[in-house]
Amino acid sequence: MRMKISLVLHPRRPLNRSEAWACFTANLALPGSGSLIAGRWIGYFQIVLALIGLGVSLVRTIQVFIWFLHNYRRINESSDPIAGLVELWHALMQPMMGFGIFVIAILWAGFTSWSIIRGTPRKV
Repeated sequence: MRMKISLVLHPRRPLNRSEAWACFTANLALPGSGSLIAGRWIGYFQIVLALIGLGVSLVRTIQVFIWFLHNYRRINESSDPIAGLVELWHALMQPMMGFGIFVIAILWAGFTSWSIIRGTPRKV
């Protein structure tokens, strides 16, 4: 049997062990997609959370890169190197926050995947 990956909620049906592991793998690639394959509506929220995290991280990283290009000389020529590092740390906090949101989506999808795997029979 060939599994198709789509964002359409599939009807809940008993899965075999290999299908459950395929859902787990799909959740690692795109959090929530494996949950949808398994018929769990919670996958929509996992996908949205993952995309928000990636979007925040991408946009803020580009902004930090541009900020760094404009402030590189000032930071490096400062008499206090710690002040420059603190300023850089403050600039990097928002992209890291977006990455953290994405990690939360992956962990949430992982817990959902684990419950899907636990709900399948061990013998094929």
